[in-house]
Amino acid sequence: MLKSLLIAGTGGFIGTVLRFLVSRYFQENTFSLFPWGTFTVNIVGSLMIGIFYGMSERGNLLNPEIRIFLTVGICGGFTTFSSLTNDAFMLLQEKEWLKVSLYASLSFFLGLIAVYLGRTLIKSIDFI
Repeated sequence: MLKSLLIAGTGGFIGTVLRFLVSRYFQENTFSLFPWGTFTVNIVGSLMIGIFYGMSERGNLLNPEIRIFLTVGICGGFTTFSSLTNDAFMLLQEKEWLKVSLYASLSFFLGLIAVYLGRTLIKSIDFI
């Protein structure tokens, strides 16, 4: 278990650094209020996790440790959106239409509400 944690954590560090660099690059080089950096990270991360899981499903192209490093680690550190979209895709493959609809829409809307509640909570606290 410790070995898997270290593998995922190392990949997570790399993914987080990559997310910071990619997002910052796009935000500094596009003159728009649209969040191009986050958008790009989410789409690229989804492509990456699709490639890595596709390689994993093809047989012996990725051993379990490399899969953890790439998917949980790098993709997870790069963007958790890639995990959301991969989970949704797996539900689609199983033709779980209601589950994928609920999962995708509730993840977005409840996440949006959670951000609002968190920000509202902090604004309501008097800091000394």
